[in-house]
Amino acid sequence: MAKNPYPMMNGGGGLMSKVIGTLVLIAILVLVIKYPADAARWVHGLGSVIDGVVNFFRALFG
Repeated sequence: MAKNPYPMMNGGGGLMSKVIGTLVLIAILVLVIKYPADAARWVHGLGSVIDGVVNFFRALFG
């Protein structure tokens, strides 16, 4: 039998990665609830970064 050229990715994770992911999610929720103005500013800044990347690729390939 031939080997599969596209092996399936392991979808599972260890307990430690799930704990870290849960802690990050809790930290983000606390940040949004406790400091909504700061969280909104960070999201707006992230949106500006994404707009810059999109404009770069449009200029590059357009």
